[in-house]
Amino acid sequence: RERRGQCTIYDIHGCTRSLRDSRVRHRRLDRVAKMDSLELWISLAIPVVLIVVGRVVGASIERNHYRDIIEREARSRTRPAVSSKESDAPGAIRSARLAVGSVVVSVDHFKRFLSGFRMIFGGEVRSYSSLIDRARREAVLRMKESQPDADAYLNTRLETSTIASTAGNEGMGTIEVLAYGTAVHYDRAP
Repeated sequence: RERRGQCTIYDIHGCTRSLRDSRVRHRRLDRVAKMDSLELWISLAIPVVLIVVGRVVGASIERNHYRDIIEREARSRTRPAVSSKESDAPGAIRSARLAVGSVVVSVDHFKRFLSGFRMIFGGEVRSYSSLIDRARREAVLRMKESQPDADAYLNTRLETSTIASTAGNEGMGTIEVLAYGTAVHYDRAP
């Protein structure tokens, strides 16, 4: 039936509404649906962008850290760090001091994301292997830098520990490595 030039339709409750009102309502619902899809894309895109940025930045930081480690290891190659308590000293030991180096290294979010998949399927978690390798090498270098004038480092030991949050089983993705040993100085022949 006609009412002021507009059609009247019946909704599921038997109430009458104009056709124009229902079209306006559908346009609003379309806008809401478009808004919901936009919000969905944003909510999916933000984590993906953060993971990609984490991958790029994390890889760059790791690459620079490895480059720095290699340079510092080359400079200290003449001063060995050995796990033996005794050494084939070129002379008598003049002095001995404790040398300690410690480092805390964190894993980036991209590696943490990938390690979650590896934990599902099993196998070596390579992202954490490189983290531990960097931490160990850095700790030994810091130990050597704590006693830079030593000729050798005897009885070198490495201690590792993970730093975890107390509110659950998931850790923060960081590892601490402590390197310690005896920095010895040999008597030089006159």
